[in-house]
Amino acid sequence: MTAPRLLPARGPQRLLALAQLANSVGDGAFYVTSALYFTHVVGLAPARIGLGLTLAWAVGSVLGVPLGRLADRRGPRGTAVLLALATGAAVASFLVVRDFVPFVAAALVYATAQSGLSAARQALLAGLVAREERTGLLAHLQSTLNAGLAVGAGLGGVALHQGSEAAYLAVFALDAAGFVVCAAVLWRLPALAPTAAVAGKRLSVLRDRPYALVTLLNTVPLMRMPLLSLGIPLWLTERTNAPAWLVSALFVLNTLGVMVFQVRTARSVSGIPTAVRAVRRSGVLMLAACAVFALSAATDGAWTAAAVLVAASVVLLAAEMLQSAGSWQLGFDLAPADRIGEYQGFFGTGTAVARTLGPLILTTLLVEWGTPGWLLLGGAILAASYAMGPAARWAVSARPGPFQPVRGRFQPVRRLRTRPQADA
Repeated sequence: MTAPRLLPARGPQRLLALAQLANSVGDGAFYVTSALYFTHVVGLAPARIGLGLTLAWAVGSVLGVPLGRLADRRGPRGTAVLLALATGAAVASFLVVRDFVPFVAAALVYATAQSGLSAARQALLAGLVAREERTGLLAHLQSTLNAGLAVGAGLGGVALHQGSEAAYLAVFALDAAGFVVCAAVLWRLPALAPTAAVAGKRLSVLRDRPYALVTLLNTVPLMRMPLLSLGIPLWLTERTNAPAWLVSALFVLNTLGVMVFQVRTARSVSGIPTAVRAVRRSGVLMLAACAVFALSAATDGAWTAAAVLVAASVVLLAAEMLQSAGSWQLGFDLAPADRIGEYQGFFGTGTAVARTLGPLILTTLLVEWGTPGWLLLGGAILAASYAMGPAARWAVSARPGPFQPVRGRFQPVRRLRTRPQADA
């Protein structure tokens, strides 16, 4: 069996992947060094860093919706390029901020531009890639993202080893440059015309209750996102006998696993029915993973605990890839074709909520509650995963979109759509 290609075939799909790779390398270095940079170089207390970033991502996730609408109305390519440059400028501003208020201001611009860029990229992808190819491309992009993050994390590790201010500044400069390169690659994509505004549908996603429910349900399994960076490290070091270095090994296992298997996993998802099944399967696997993680605290011996944690991480990896593939398909297929950017901006708020509330929730459930906390987390994800089917059927029946339910199943109907030709 041959390994899947990291990059998709030549053309717009490859350019989208290269743009992802360009900024993910810098992001990987940024993620592993930013906390120490803000404390040791900028001189901020950890509590103030957390407060500033929480505020920034809360505001950024809200503003991502109108920025997604802007991408629909003004052309996604130009909007994505401008937001990539804005993100790079925000990262570059971290090089000179040395106080809390400028830090919050820079973080607000960074989080807002990142949220808007994500929505604009999705709108760009939707306009350039056929519906049946989107989930497969998103799997490629996820693999590319993980590859870039892994390389960047290695570069960040070098900066941490150096421990000097110059090394930290070089990391932030690399991340800023990565977004400039990202903007340049995005500009090479074909231009797309903006969609026409429809009277009475200004930010209509905020009134779309079925889609809001799907977004809310999708947020629950996304609570797994802080597991590798926070939940599992705290659990491993405080509740198990496993060696501390295993934290790094589990992160590498997850990163490499997504790189190798995400594309293959996404091939099983080709429409709303298969997406719902993938989400349900991910919920079952997530409950199983949580149960095995909880079991690791009851094992004697470092290597036994390590083996149990590795097994749980493999099940977690499978659950993550299935949930990602299913949610990508649902997020696109349940959104109106003329408001992809707006709807993807709203759908992306689930990630921001998980990043904002996840650390507090996971710390309480796993560190303080222990085994019951793991089981509660897995049970909540399983319940949300099984509720996704009825929510998706409601969303389908609520509008005359590309799918209509027939006898309890989703059936495709013909959709007329003209391909835009020019960016405004």
